[in-house]
This record gives sequence, C-alpha cells and structure tokens, in this order.
Amino acid sequence: MTHDQDGPTLPPSRGPVSAAVGAHLTGTGPLPADEDVHDASAYGDDLQLALYLCYELHYRGFAGVDPDTEWDADLLRTRGALEQRFLAALRTDTPAHDSLDAALKELLVEPADGTGVSHYLRDEGSLRQIREYVTQRSLYHLKEADPHAWVLPRLWGRAKAGMAAVEFDEYGGGRPERVHARLFADMMTGLGLDTAYGRYLDAASAEMLATVNLMSLFGLHRSLRGALVGHFAAVEITSSPGSRRLAEAMRRTGAGPAAEFFYDEHVEADAVHEQVVRHDVIGGLLQSEPHLAPDIAFGIDATGHLEDRFAARLLTAWRAGRSSLRDADTS
Repeated sequence: MTHDQDGPTLPPSRGPVSAAVGAHLTGTGPLPADEDVHDASAYGDDLQLALYLCYELHYRGFAGVDPDTEWDADLLRTRGALEQRFLAALRTDTPAHDSLDAALKELLVEPADGTGVSHYLRDEGSLRQIREYVTQRSLYHLKEADPHAWVLPRLWGRAKAGMAAVEFDEYGGGRPERVHARLFADMMTGLGLDTAYGRYLDAASAEMLATVNLMSLFGLHRSLRGALVGHFAAVEITSSPGSRRLAEAMRRTGAGPAAEFFYDEHVEADAVHEQVVRHDVIGGLLQSEPHLAPDIAFGIDATGHLEDRFAARLLTAWRAGRSSLRDADTS
C-alpha cells in the first residue's frame, strides 16, 4: 500500500456521513450507513463535504490516503448514493427554462437590479470581504478548468475542438505562468492568503462545496456530458461582465496588481470563449446529439441555482456584518 504525501490534509468532518467517509479513507472506520446518507440534507455541510472528499480522490487526493482508494468499489457505491441525493434535489429544486434557447438567452441578459456579489464587491465591498470571496473560490480556481477537462473524451468533432481550444487558453496557452490557476494563486499571495491546494477547505461553506461538486458530478459521468457543457456555457457566458465588475472592485479596494490582472484577463479571454462555447461547443454537440438539448439547459439552470444559493450566503452574511466563512481564519 502506498500513500499520497503531497495532497492536502483531510478536513474535520461536518456530520456522520463525512466523518464515516473520512474514516474509510484513512482505514479507521466503516463507510456511512444507508440511513445516514438518506437523512443528510442534499445541500448541507455533511453531504457536500462527503461528496467533495470522494471527488477529490480523482484530482490530487489527500495526504495519507492510499491513491488506489480512488477506485475503491465500496466507496464508489457510497459516492453514487450521495450523488443520487444531490442530483435528485437539483432536478426537483432548479427553476427550469422551457427550452435551451430560453436558458441561453437569459444568460446574455444582465440582471436589472444589480444586486449580485460582483455588484456588491464593486460598489461597497471591503478588502476583508474580497479576501473571503477569494478564499471560498480557491476551492475551484486552484484547479480551474480541471473538472471541465473530464468531458473532452466524451465529445467529438466541432464540440471537442471548441472545448479543447477554450481549455488550452485556461491552461495558459502552453505558458505555465499564464495558467489561470497560477494567476489565481498569484492573486491570493497578493491578498496575504495561503496558496496551498485545499488549504481553505474547512473554511468553505456548503454552498461553495456544492458549486464545485456540481462540476465534478457532471464531468465524471458520461451520461451528464450535456449538463457539463451547459455548466461550462453558463460560466463562460456570464464571466466577462462579472469579471469586469470584480476587476473594478480590486482597483477600488487596493487588492493589488495580481488581483486586478486575474479579473482583467478573464474579461478579455471569456468574451472570446463565450462565442466559441455558444457556436462550436454547444452548436457542435447539438449537431451530433440534438437529443442533449434538455441536458444542456439543465446544466445551465442548475449552475444558476447553486450560484444563487452561494450568493445569498455571502450577501446575507456581509450585510449583517458577519463573515461568510465557516471559520473566520483566512490568514
């Protein structure tokens, strides 16, 4: 038996399900009972952390955990049960559009009320709140584009070529210093945050875990390839205007040149990506598999549903003068 030594440490549990999954990863206890999985809240800390632990084995793993655990049959069965709870809740709770065209059209319309997280940070957010935002988003951005790469073997033709082109840009166009995850780490350094992969897992809210888990859920299942493309479209199409506001927030609060550069880079890059995703990735996928249109729409809608939940978590806490983190330690 070998053990990963370089991955992040396992975080403290958040309930019986995540405790049992963590114990199984270290060989110190059984997997969770079926009734515990059934009783866990689909969007709650316990289930979302347990699912995150399962998914992370497919990325960098955890220190002290046998890499072969990635394909542990019993753990995969537990992961499947967790996924079923999460996916069933998403299909029940996600406000759905009537068609893919309607879902895509709404992505192109900026909210009239201007009450989103990027609006708040641009107009009145403090540097402390920006650090919180970056802390939570680090769970994804330190592996930016990785969950989406899972879909590449499941696409072909124009959709595969378009997806690969966008991913190539996300990975720096062959230049390691321009990899977006590296740029995010540079921003974290400028903000005085620890750039170690997984460092802030324990601080991240269940709402943030769910947004990252959604990408892994869609990416790791061939049957959900359409939903992954929908998720990717939602991210890329909405990124440019949101990133412009966040770049303004970084300048206003003096977050530093690396923070400004990260979001300025996304304003430019994602404006181009939007066209590629809409015309080549979605267009190519529909050309070859037109029956996936409802799945693409579901991916768009589920992404919006979870991002709205995350935004509500942040804005409710900030407007009440509280931290949005599970623990307030971002040093």
